[in-house]
Formats: sequence, C-alpha cells, structure tokens
Amino acid sequence: MNHQKNIPHICILMSTYNGEKFLAEQLQSIADQTHQNWRLVISDDGSSDNTLAIVKQFQEKWGSDRLEICQGPQQGFCQNFLSMACDATIRADLYAFSDQDDVWLADKLERAVTFFSENNESQVPTAYGSRTQIVNEALKPLGFSPEFTLPRSFRNALVQSIAGGNTQVFNQPAKELLERAGMQQVVSHDWWLYLIVKGAGGIFYYDPKPSLLYRQHTNALIGANSSFGARVERIFYVVNGRFKNWNNINYTALCNVRQLLTKDTQDILEIFGRFRGARFKDRVRLLEVCGLYRQTWQGTLSLWLATIINKI
Repeated sequence: MNHQKNIPHICILMSTYNGEKFLAEQLQSIADQTHQNWRLVISDDGSSDNTLAIVKQFQEKWGSDRLEICQGPQQGFCQNFLSMACDATIRADLYAFSDQDDVWLADKLERAVTFFSENNESQVPTAYGSRTQIVNEALKPLGFSPEFTLPRSFRNALVQSIAGGNTQVFNQPAKELLERAGMQQVVSHDWWLYLIVKGAGGIFYYDPKPSLLYRQHTNALIGANSSFGARVERIFYVVNGRFKNWNNINYTALCNVRQLLTKDTQDILEIFGRFRGARFKDRVRLLEVCGLYRQTWQGTLSLWLATIINKI
C-alpha cells in the first residue's frame, strides 16, 4: 500500500451480511473519495447471497493490498465490527467504520482527516462522528438525522448514542482503547466507541454537516431516530424495558473495563449503578447528582420518565 507522506492512512472497517443489493454502490462511493490513502477490510458474517462475489470482484479490480476479506464471528453486526476494531494486527493512522448499504459523500474521509489534523491530540483517544442525510432505497432525500448541540460527555454517553458508526472515524489511541477493552457484549459498536472514548477522558467530535446518505429501508437494523414516530418509539422502549436492558448491557461492559476509565467517570458510573436500583426518592436525587442528560429536551423527558417508572 502506498503510504503518501504526511497524508494519514485510513483503514476502513466494513461489516457485511447478505448485502448484495446496495454493496457495489457503497464500495464505489469509497473508491470515489477525495482522500485516497485508504485500505478496506471487509469482515463477512456468513453471507448466503452474492455479497462475497461482489466483494471479490472489487478485490480483483483494486488488489488485495487495497481490499482484504476476512471471516466474521457470526454473532451479529456489533461483534463483527468489534472483531476488526479489537484486532491488533490491523494498523493505520485512522480508522473508519462502514456499513454495507450507504453512499458516502465524496469528501467524507477528507473532512474527518481535516478535523484530526487541526486537532492534533495524537496521544488522546479521539473519535469523529457526524449527522447523516436520510434517503430511501432509491436515494431520494427524506430528511436528516437530528442535530445535537449539547456537550459530548460521559454523562450523555451513558444514556445516548449520538453518531452512527457509519459516520465514525477514530485515531490509534481510541483503537488501542477498544483493543484493551476487548470483545465486550455491548448494545452497538458506535455507542460503545462514544462511551469508552469519553469514559477514558478522550475527545468525541460531532460534525453537524452530514457525511453520507443513510438508506432507511426495510432491512435497516438501526433506525435513523429523526421522525415523530421514532420519538414515540423511544418512549415505548422506555416503557417496555428495552432502554433498561440496553443500560444493563452497557453498564456491565463498563464495569468490566473500569480500569480504563478516569477517576471522574468511575465515580459517575458508580452513582449510575447505585441510582438505577434505588428507591424512587433516591433515584430522582441520584439522577440529579449523576447529571445524566440526552441531547434533546424530548430525550431528557424520556430519561425522567424512565427514572420515575424504574425503567432506567
């Protein structure tokens, strides 16, 4: 691979599973990036359609130094992404997660590189994420993911994921953090990156300008969270206990890697653990002490609802 001098080399980590319908379009959008110093690792999770055939066609065209294919753990998309992020043999200057069915805007990687070069905290775990433009299967615009303006913090990360993995780019210290944390059982790889980077005292930058076209289609595993229906669904998740279950999973994983967290975030995590199982009066008090918040007032309202009905 040609490592151009002073131009960061990016390793793109793509998880595939039965993605034949849109995969070629996504791979072409990667090929069309204005930042060209990249290589792509595709971890296929046991596709039974033409996904691998499509990938191999691109590999023949690009060369195996440009596109590497490996076998996923077949435990779902999150573990597939983590299997690459935790692989110490995968090395680059920066890393980018990629879904199989989006279309990247041509300057997606370049904008992330610009952020990292202008905020050269090379020893600090740092991640970048952005908004997305939501489109239908035919790429007709449907709107945008919500724009978040509140501070990015561990207090926010405990109860909210703010940037899709398909938008995320992260540096070597962030990757080493993921490697040290290991293959934890977590809700999603993108939420985990936000949690662990902020938990370790790192930087998480949120770009309000969309970096890709996000296909909202029937097979999309994670929705875009922007519509009124999505907001109603989030309230439903609180009431039916799904939000509490997500918190259980992430809390357990964070406790497992407690030694990677700063003293401040260890304290917040301890309070979070205490107030989740406390009596009503103490839950409300500890919520204030813990200082948890979501990025919108509707989201914070659902957080209070979860606290009141003991579903946090």
